[in-house]
Amino acid sequence: MTAQDAPPIVFVHGTRFSAGQWSAQVGALREEFPVAAVDLPGHGTRSDRPWSLDAATEVIASAVDALGAGPALVVGHSLGGYAALEFARRHPERLRGLVLAGASASTRGPWTTPYRWIAGLVPRLPADRLTRWNDRLLRRLYPPEVVGETIRNGYAFHTLPAAWNEVLGRFDAETLRQVAAPVLILNGEKDTVFRSGEADFARAHPHARVELVPRAGHLANFDAPEAFTSAVRRFARELPRAA
Repeated sequence: MTAQDAPPIVFVHGTRFSAGQWSAQVGALREEFPVAAVDLPGHGTRSDRPWSLDAATEVIASAVDALGAGPALVVGHSLGGYAALEFARRHPERLRGLVLAGASASTRGPWTTPYRWIAGLVPRLPADRLTRWNDRLLRRLYPPEVVGETIRNGYAFHTLPAAWNEVLGRFDAETLRQVAAPVLILNGEKDTVFRSGEADFARAHPHARVELVPRAGHLANFDAPEAFTSAVRRFARELPRAA
């Protein structure tokens, strides 16, 4: 692959996190690809901006345009995966490929009830307590070079209810039929909830495949950063040239 063929890559973070979620991936890929990670509305540097899926897709579109290298490979995790899926539907001319990580479960149906309950509970808990819990958990599970930037950037608990309430009830495998570009469904092997619909998602798209990150859970890019990065790199190298 020549530098001219290398697709730009835009990373989209998951619930409560920020662009810092992708520090390991951005650092590993920036020499081969134009690469950026975004803060969604209500998160990170955009923490004072109200969440909406409309605004989220425009943030992704602006990041693709800012890289200035044509249509991009967009990699979205969890909430960011569903935002990336919505971007793919709305802006096919800006998309060269799509990676859905931890975002191949239908957000419709009765199984979403606990998530609606959590979305209602979070605003009742003190943000400083939630921050301490999250910091403690990430520091216990992962090395600082993987999660240090995530911890420094803080968490968007205040945005979770609006983001989840908009995404829940909106997406299922049929949504993928509206995506023209190749798709990689990249899940942690142990992420039983958010990979529950991966077979249906893969069947819904003629150029989709599933790849599992061994021994990883929902935060697969934290659990196995090198394996996750390698999967994204391989998929990026396989993408057809931009027209």
